Amino acid sequence: MEKNKVIDIYKKLILPRLIEEKMLILLRQGKISKWFSGFGQEAISVGTTCAMSDDEFILPMHRNLGVFTSRNVDLFQLFCQFQGKLDGFTKGRDRSFHFGSIPHKIVGMISHLGPQLGIACGIALAEKLEKTNRSVLVFSGDGGASEGDFHEALNVASVWQLPVIFVVENNQWGLSTPSKEQFNCKQFIDKGIGYGMETVQVDGNKVDEVYQAIQEIKEKQKVKPEPFLVEAISFRMRGHEEASGTKYYPEGLQQQWSQKDPVAHFELKILNEKLLKKSEIEEIKLQLKKKINEAWKKAERAPKITPNRSEEIKDIYAPYAKLNEIKDHKNKSELRLIDAIKNGIDQALDKFPELVIMGQDIAEYGGVFKATEGMVEKYGKDRVRNTPLCESAIVGAALGLSIKGKKAIMEMQFADFVTVGFNQIVNNLAKLHYRWGENADVVIRMPTGAGVGAGPFHSQSNEAWFFHTPGLKIVYPSNPSDAKGLLLAAVEDPNPVMVFEHKALYRSLNGEVSNDYYTTPIGKAKLVEEGQELSIITYGMGVHWAKTATKKLNVKADILDLRTLLPLDKESIFSSVKKTNKVLILHEDCLTGGIGGELSALINEYCFEDLDAPVLRCASMDTPVPFAVELENQFLPLSELEEKIDQLIRY
Repeated sequence: MEKNKVIDIYKKLILPRLIEEKMLILLRQGKISKWFSGFGQEAISVGTTCAMSDDEFILPMHRNLGVFTSRNVDLFQLFCQFQGKLDGFTKGRDRSFHFGSIPHKIVGMISHLGPQLGIACGIALAEKLEKTNRSVLVFSGDGGASEGDFHEALNVASVWQLPVIFVVENNQWGLSTPSKEQFNCKQFIDKGIGYGMETVQVDGNKVDEVYQAIQEIKEKQKVKPEPFLVEAISFRMRGHEEASGTKYYPEGLQQQWSQKDPVAHFELKILNEKLLKKSEIEEIKLQLKKKINEAWKKAERAPKITPNRSEEIKDIYAPYAKLNEIKDHKNKSELRLIDAIKNGIDQALDKFPELVIMGQDIAEYGGVFKATEGMVEKYGKDRVRNTPLCESAIVGAALGLSIKGKKAIMEMQFADFVTVGFNQIVNNLAKLHYRWGENADVVIRMPTGAGVGAGPFHSQSNEAWFFHTPGLKIVYPSNPSDAKGLLLAAVEDPNPVMVFEHKALYRSLNGEVSNDYYTTPIGKAKLVEEGQELSIITYGMGVHWAKTATKKLNVKADILDLRTLLPLDKESIFSSVKKTNKVLILHEDCLTGGIGGELSALINEYCFEDLDAPVLRCASMDTPVPFAVELENQFLPLSELEEKIDQLIRY
């Protein structure tokens, strides 16, 4: 390694150490609230980052201060982040290194650790599709590698042959839990065999060895895109975070590892090779301390945040200019709901060449419901991708594609299976724009609902799980035209949109659908029938139940199809209630905790004086969805719907 490079790496190595020394003092003074120490592990962060090109993405964790400083992140903005100031990367909405910066090609972590790994796969997939020859580097701790996301991401990267460098910082401990209680293998590189990938073990306290190892891996990935698992052996000198301390360490262990300090080791190398004099090293430290102190003082002078409710609400969603509906044209065909969805996917893939659709069995097989049948022949396997059975990694990969400026549709084979990817959706997709202003341009298709005799794990209506999560959008069409229009609107929208599609309607419901490309506006309900006697507020299958029941009872009712559950069209709800003065809320989901409870509360709060009767709810039983037809029919709210309508009419 030439002299100038060695000196540059040394400056990058010492900077995070000096920052941390100051942060530990400030923590004791109460000027920052928390600190996760990377003391003694700087060589891993700095060596890897220096080996990566500036245009290659790195996904760090909470001990990787050296990644941020080596990428020349502005110290003033970084220190504002630590202080919870508006000028920080998250406007005070998140702490420490829970942020990203696209200009610096950094994607920050969330506290759940594992989800970063799937996102790296998505970014690497984009690099591979674009044939850039770039690599992607993502960190995990030895403790975090126990999570399912680790297995899922490594498996996906290997199956898809993605240029990801998975760096496991093996610092021997997960908070107070030693490695022997975390995993039962000798070393992490042994795991590579199971994933069919090459591995490298490196002394994580020697920055030059870390740098060299990553450089060599990158050269191999340029020739042949494939993942690598790198185990960097190090030790966490301080507590998991400062408050937890290190009393659980065996006596003498810290002293033993202090002899391997990466900064001291590299300084000795520089002095022995006469690349710098001791006085020059001290001058470098002096200048860096001055830079750190100036940036900290500037951050301290920055004003504290003045809370602004409208700003907080505004930043939940990414701005979307195309708010106007793309009109539904006259050229129409009679289509089943599943065919309308298929037509929408086809037109979306045609309009957006950057769109990738992923899911289990969606390529040659066409998906279990055949929504993507024929797509792989038309658009190729790069864009219509079969996935392993790993919902979390694929949601993460979809987000990674979005970070690279692409669009992604992910098909949950059944809405029930979303539980395996729940964390990625509610903590990554939903919060990303609010936290640090990045889009999550991801659509998740959710085949949902009962009535097909599929039992407890293929029949759930689980939209309420996500209705509580700010940052998501949720649409739930009741007919073929809206199914296509809402799906295309979801693809157009740069925010994460969950599209619920009722399985029982896929092939049982026909309707006129425009053959042209069009969108149905997200956030706008539709009055499908009008009447004066009561309002039935519903969505999905409930629309058809309501129409059948009111016709049988000869009741003239407003039937309001919500179409979008989040954001909710409150104006249309209140308008109908104020007209009819009686309201029934109907949904297939279980009664307790269902969306009907929130709708009822809103109507009570804003329309109380317009009501001539109590707000009633009609929903499924509070049990899992049973398999036997007789039990499933009892579970659904069909028998009591007419009773509820009659009760309101007679009130």
